[in-house]
Amino acid sequence: MACVAAVAVLTGCSMEEAVCGGGEYPVLTIGGTGAACVPNGEEPPEGYTRYPEGKVPQHVGDKWDTYWQTHTVDEHGKVVEVPEGG
Repeated sequence: MACVAAVAVLTGCSMEEAVCGGGEYPVLTIGGTGAACVPNGEEPPEGYTRYPEGKVPQHVGDKWDTYWQTHTVDEHGKVVEVPEGG
């Protein structure tokens, strides 16, 4: 494990798990907390939308990944809290 950590430090790699792979960007379900990854250059599929600018999760468990577990974007594009149990 120490070797893996040393390689990560030397190469500048992060030990954090990226939300999406290279060549993809994350999208959010409209009205829910589900998410998916879409290839760069493609539009989100029906029922999904892009995250608001500046509020895009980059790594699993980061500030915005955690935030979007309790918030969503409604059908009008407004950021709202997800109803409890929703």
